[in-house]
Order: sequence, then C-alpha cells, then structure tokens
Amino acid sequence: MKFLALAPLLGAICNFLLSIFVLASDRKSPLNQIFFLWGISITVWNAGTFALFSTTSQADAAVWAHWLFYGVIFIPITLFHLSLRIAQIEIGKYIFALYAFQAGLAVLNTTGHFIHGVRYVGYAWYAIAGPGFWIYSCTLSLTVVSVIILTVRRRHLPALQQKRLNGLILAQALLVFFGMNDILPILGVDQYPGTDLPIYPYGSIAAVFYGIIVGYSVLQHQLLDVQVTLGRIAAHLVRFLFLFLIGLALQLTLTALVPGNIPTAYFVGSLAVLIVSTLIASLLFPRLLGSHAERLERSFLGDRFEYQDRVRTFIENMTWYNDVDDLMNDLHDLLTRTFKLASYKIILRDETDLGFTLVRAHPEQPTARLPQLRAQSAVFQYFEWGKAEYLGVSANYSRAAASVLERQAREPLLEFDSEFCFPLTSENTPFGLVLVGPKISQEPYTATDINLLVAIVKSMSLIVNQIRLKTQILHAQELDLLGKMSRGMAHDLNNLLTPVWTLLQLSLEDGGNALDEELLPVALRNVKTMRAYIKEALFFSENLRPDLQLGRLDLVVRQAIEVARAGRPKEVEITAITPEEVTIDMDEVLIQRLLANLISNAIDASPAGGTVQVVLERLPKVDSVREWLRVRVIDHGEGIPKENLSRILTPYFTTKNRGDENRGFGLGLAICRKIVTLHGGNLAIRSQIRKGTTVQVDLPSRHVIAAFPPVEAAAS
Repeated sequence: MKFLALAPLLGAICNFLLSIFVLASDRKSPLNQIFFLWGISITVWNAGTFALFSTTSQADAAVWAHWLFYGVIFIPITLFHLSLRIAQIEIGKYIFALYAFQAGLAVLNTTGHFIHGVRYVGYAWYAIAGPGFWIYSCTLSLTVVSVIILTVRRRHLPALQQKRLNGLILAQALLVFFGMNDILPILGVDQYPGTDLPIYPYGSIAAVFYGIIVGYSVLQHQLLDVQVTLGRIAAHLVRFLFLFLIGLALQLTLTALVPGNIPTAYFVGSLAVLIVSTLIASLLFPRLLGSHAERLERSFLGDRFEYQDRVRTFIENMTWYNDVDDLMNDLHDLLTRTFKLASYKIILRDETDLGFTLVRAHPEQPTARLPQLRAQSAVFQYFEWGKAEYLGVSANYSRAAASVLERQAREPLLEFDSEFCFPLTSENTPFGLVLVGPKISQEPYTATDINLLVAIVKSMSLIVNQIRLKTQILHAQELDLLGKMSRGMAHDLNNLLTPVWTLLQLSLEDGGNALDEELLPVALRNVKTMRAYIKEALFFSENLRPDLQLGRLDLVVRQAIEVARAGRPKEVEITAITPEEVTIDMDEVLIQRLLANLISNAIDASPAGGTVQVVLERLPKVDSVREWLRVRVIDHGEGIPKENLSRILTPYFTTKNRGDENRGFGLGLAICRKIVTLHGGNLAIRSQIRKGTTVQVDLPSRHVIAAFPPVEAAAS
C-alpha cells in the first residue's frame, strides 16, 4: 500500500472544501473569488499527484500529468494576485496580462511542448519537462515575490492585521518551499544535491498543512472576507477535523521519512487509534483538563463557538427590559464576563440640554459631563453622514487611508483609551456612544467580535430609545394624572371635611362643652376615610422598585384571601384552586396587596350568599427560559357596564357609592395595574352584565433573565 499517496489525496480534499467554504461565505467578494481560483489550482495539482502515485499505466500517467499541470500553471499567478489583494496594494492592468500569459501556457500544455512525457521513479510517475515547462519555471519567482510582499506589508499594518497574516505567510512559505522540492524530479533531479537521498513529494504534505493553517486563520482571525458563526455541534466537528488532519499529516510525514515499507495492518491500526483519540479529545477537551485547557483551546481554535450563543440570547432577551439601569447591569456582565473586556464606557445624551454624559464605565467612574462632546462634534457627524457601524479608535485598528472626517472623529475619543467606538442611534441620528477598551488577555479583536458588538449596540439603541420614549410618555401621563388627582382630591376632601368642619363650628359655638352626637360618628368616619385616601394616593404617586425575591405564589394567594375576608365581613364564599409550590420572582407585600384588593372588589360585587373563585394556573410554556402564571379572580355579581369597562383602570374613576364606609376613590384598580406592571406582567378584565366579572393577572416566573458564567479570576 502506497501510504504516501494519501497525502496528495488529503491535500486535494482539504483545499477543495476550504475553497468552497470561503467562496460560499461571500461569492461577490473579489478576495474570496481569487482565493477560490488559488485553492482549486492546488486541488487539481494534488489530485493529479495522487493519480500519478496510484496508476500503473504509463498512458494513464501521461494523461494525469497533463491534468496536474493545469493546476500547477495557475498557482503562481493566483498566489501573486491573492497576496496583492490581502496587502491592499493597487492592482494594475498588468495582472490581466499575467493571467493571459498563464492561459497561453495552459494551451501549450495540451500539446507535447509543455511536457514530453512521464517516467517512473520507483514510487510514482513524474513528468518530463519540455520547453514550455522551462518557460513556466520563470513564473515561479512570483510565488517567492508573493511571500515577500505579505512579509513587507505586515510590518506596516496594525497588530490585528499582523496577526491575521502570520498564518497565511507561514502557510504560503511552506507551500512554496516544498512545492519547489516537488519540481526537482520533473527537471531530472532524483536525489538531493550532494546526497544519496531520493526526493519525495513533500509539497503534497505541505498542501495539507496549508489547508490546516489557513483554515485556522479563517476561524481564529477571520482571514479573507469570511465571517464564521458556528454552533456547539459544528464546533465539535471543527475540533475533530482539525485534530485529525494534524495527526494524519504528521503520520504521513513520518511514513515518508521511515525507510522501507510499513505494514498495512500497522498503518490502519494507527489510523484507527488516531480517529478514536481525536474523537475523545474533541468531545472532552477542555472539560477533561479544566479551565487552563479551555484557555489553550480558545487560543488554538478561537472563541467563535459557545460565546456567540450567550450574545444571541442576550440580544433576544433585550426586549424584556423596561429599565435602563437593569439593561446596563446585564450588559456589564456580558462585556466583562463573555467578551472579557478590561474596560468600556457608555455615553448618553441628556434630552434636556442635549449635552453628553458618561453614565457607565468599567472600571467604575463617577457620572460626569463631557463638554468636549457636542451634537455637532465630528464623531457624531461621522456616524450620521457616513452611516458607519463602528470606528477604530486606537492605532491598532485605525485605517491608514482614513478620511479627514474619520481622523477628526477619532481625536476627541483618544483620551478615553478605547479600541473601538460604536454609535447608539435613533433614526440614524446618534444619541450616545459605546467605547470598548482592550481585552483582559490583550488578544486582538476579531471580525466576529466586532460583528457581535455591532449587533448588541444596534439592539441596545432600539431598547434604550424605547425606554426613553416610554419614560417621556409616562412623565406626560403623570403630569396629566397630577392635574386629575388635584381636582379629584380637592372635590372629595372638601366633601369629607364638611361634616368635620360643621362639628367643630358647633363645638366652638357651644364652648366645647358638648359634641353633637349625630355628627361625631360621621366626622370620625370621614377622618378615617381621608387617611385611607391619602395613603392610597401616596402609594400610587410613589416611584416604587419592587423587592423581587423567589417566593411561593400559591401561599401568597391563600394569604390574600384571608386578608380580604377579614376586611369584608360579607357572607360570600371564597374558594381557591391552586397547584402546589408555585415559585416566582416577586415582591410578596405588593402581590398580596394586589390580590387582596382584587378579591375585596369581587366580594363587594357579589350578592350575599354568592361565591368568589380564585384560580392559579400555569400557562403552556412558550419561553425557553421562564414560564408564565395566571391568577383569575371570578365573581358572579352584576358585572360592569360596557361603557365603564374601558375606564375602570383610569385613576380616580369609581362606581362605588359615595359616602359608604367602603366607598372608593378610583385608585384601587390603578394601583393593581401598577403592581402588575412593576412585575413585568399583564392585567385584563372581562365582564358581562348579570353574569359577573373575571380579573386576569399574568405574571412571569422570572422578571429579567441574564445567565452568564462566573467571572474567572485574572491570573496574577
């Protein structure tokens, strides 16, 4: 068995799949198109080499030799073209002349003037160089020039671009060096000069390593125009392929170096051991070796995989936020624990005076005004006019060919010691900035990092703008409610104070010797009512923040029933239907007040001897990270007229009789809705005349979801 033939076959498969993968990522990218031509050229070369190792017929070998050179002819020009593109060197029309020259050589390959024939060297067939091949060998200098171009260009690039080019330069250098090695037998040289060692086709093995190194660069550093997004299963597959290909390439190299024939059973057995060990390592690594191995794995394969799932989950859950502080707190966890940023800063515009303020920073800094930033600053003009998604701030990520506006935009941001700046926008108008500093590990940002940060900031722009708009609307509503409350309270308190005032006047005229026996109970009752009224008004006007803790909702329901029954001594039967041990995040005091208020209303609406049902149930699960609970309070009273149903949640609207000891002031249901809103739930009321009313409260089991891994202690 010619194990050495597996090297070119593996190289052909590896480079063909890599070329397809790169082109599929963006078929319109000129860089990816050139890489595809380059990869296909290597694939044709490796496939032809495999055939020359495998065939025993001289005629077939001659056919495959011509096939092989169709790929070899275009390797120098495509590599040269690719290097120019990567180095961002302007390409003139001469490149088309070079392609035309290579195409002429390909036409010459159809005749007997490029190669004369083939000869067998003991382990494979090799072509015999003709005049056309000697002409072609002059173009091989382009491959050396390509490596030199990338090496020189690398010195003038920022750190991120330098690291992206390292792997490609290494891969091309190996391929050029060992590819030259494979040409020697074609020129009639069968042994290395000055030795008796036969020449082996190490270029095919180098092609395997080329695919591995470039594939690594695509995954780790987003080489070319490829944006890689892989899930957990795909990550395991990539790990397996990387480890297997590296092991197999090393095994084939050893096979080529060991003199004599290696038994087939030994080679197949070692290959099986390689597959099994690679599979175990890809599945258990890094869990097998702990956190240090995880860092090693990330440095090898990149962190393209699992951390993207956390970012997507955060973006999907952004719509649940209704408070900017909660959003900022969870964003802090994401940036410091998942992206592992050493620093960041968030700047927002004040809607009152349109100035800009540093509202959040890591490491923590006090809130501060930033007079150097104004609405007409170059940085905001850059994002608004250029529609840019981010700006590289530091020298590592700034563009050499930056426009004047881009350089001006960067100047006021240099003092913040940041790597990138992302705009928070509303209708393409920036209203804030997110500045991210370097990573704790000092590793460069990848294109995937940038894409994910852009997605986060775009979603954050929408949510922050919605929260701000909602706050403005609520503020306007509060001002309107304040006017209604002033009028309502003035009217109600005036009515309640009238008997008290009358009683005090009569007492004053009588010298305080006797109090009117009829007015005294009325006055006391009215004072008690006024105290309750003021207490409810104060509660409604407060800007509450619920103390959310995990508790049992089923127990709170039963406690609320007892509270409502004690406050309403009316002959009404109250039944409760609840599952056991229903736990949710809630403020127990507020939820008990909510339910007690609803049950009290149901008792008031029910006739003597009637029944009130309180039903707690779990809703079908539609959210992967939390469930919803529903509480229904059902009475069978007279119901609510249709014209009142749309108004009963309005503050200070009431249908209860005035002057009754249980009279209402129109704040009970408004307070209930406020409590439900504070818990992120919904309140709905359905009613039919003479059939009763059902008040339905839906509550989430968790208020805000943000599950991130614990922060790892930085190495000292």
